[in-house]
Amino acid sequence: MDVSNILADHAEKTNSTQLQVETDNPLDVDAGFLTVTDPNPIDVESYESSLESHLLSIARTGTQALFNSLWPLAQLPAPTIQLPRAKPLPKPKPLTKWEQFAKAKGIQGKSKEKRMKKVWDEEKQEWVNRWGKDGKNKQIEEQWITEVPMNADIDFDPKKAARDERQARVAKNTKQHEANVARAKKAGTSAASSNTEREAHKKELDRTLAMSRTSTASMGKFDRKLDGEKKMKGIKRKFNATEGSVSAEAKASLEVLSKMNSDARKSRITEAQRPSKKSRTSQSAGEAKDPEGSVLNVRKAVRFASKGRGGVALGRERAKGAGARKGGRR
Repeated sequence: MDVSNILADHAEKTNSTQLQVETDNPLDVDAGFLTVTDPNPIDVESYESSLESHLLSIARTGTQALFNSLWPLAQLPAPTIQLPRAKPLPKPKPLTKWEQFAKAKGIQGKSKEKRMKKVWDEEKQEWVNRWGKDGKNKQIEEQWITEVPMNADIDFDPKKAARDERQARVAKNTKQHEANVARAKKAGTSAASSNTEREAHKKELDRTLAMSRTSTASMGKFDRKLDGEKKMKGIKRKFNATEGSVSAEAKASLEVLSKMNSDARKSRITEAQRPSKKSRTSQSAGEAKDPEGSVLNVRKAVRFASKGRGGVALGRERAKGAGARKGGRR
């Protein structure tokens, strides 16, 4: 059988797809990422004369180099370019309290990977789950007969006792897990907040030192200074300028008057200062205004003039006194 024609056709197809790419500098081809990088400088004359044809030529050269590297592979090789990570590397998981103790004591315990999820059951002669459905930890709860201790109570239930013990272990493990998570969270935030806590503690010490220095009779003026002790800064009082515009002075005076006559100041009158309802009623009934506008308590004045005897007795005395004056004149 003559197969020369078949080989010739195959060679022609191979030559048509694998053309020689000639460049000044070799192209960087990454078949894994289907990427071609051209490190050759740009031909300025060709770039400025015909941009489209120049770009098509560069793209054709890179595509041909990529096809030459892929042919006749059917599976892409592993990438060679190291791309940057989208996210930072995960932080190592903090050790639990037991892992820290085992590391300090050199205890080589079984890791979670080595601890199998299946255990061998001698009675069933098969592998069963360590926990979960039909787990080995529920063997006493699910078996049909259980040995009761000699000193057990009358109402002792072995299934209930086994279930309570298992739930206690689960609660203990949950509590330890929460403590480990809280410890890890505290360890992660302690490094970030250590500087803040240190600054706050330093400010508190400075404040306490300043208060202790002014607690003496001389307000710390004659106390012995410590080495490197900073000078205390007092409160700077701010005084207004002695000379100012008339409008600003008038505005300040009006503000003071408005504060004195404000509703908030009037509302600060205590109950002792506020007159009672009875006194207000008697005052309104006994007050009278004279023609000049002054307020006169008529009832109080009559009581004072008559010495408590009333207005009628005062009128009689005045009438008698007027008659006696007229008789003497005659």
